[in-house]
Amino acid sequence: MPLFDYACRDCGRQFEALVRNGQDPVCPACHGSHLERLLSVFAVGATGTTSSASDRPIAPCGACGDPRGPGACSMN
Repeated sequence: MPLFDYACRDCGRQFEALVRNGQDPVCPACHGSHLERLLSVFAVGATGTTSSASDRPIAPCGACGDPRGPGACSMN
């Protein structure tokens, strides 16, 4: 069962949903079905790093506006 990130087009809430075969998710806030699937940001742990997940932008790749283009920000 894959886990996807969604944004509700009706109320604007972002959420994660487990998607089972043949089922369509609904927004947990407004129960709307007009959803947009977002690119998920994966968390990867590494030893010796001092940054935390809260230091990184919460947006799909390319949404931070880094002038070097998608994938060039500190998310790498």
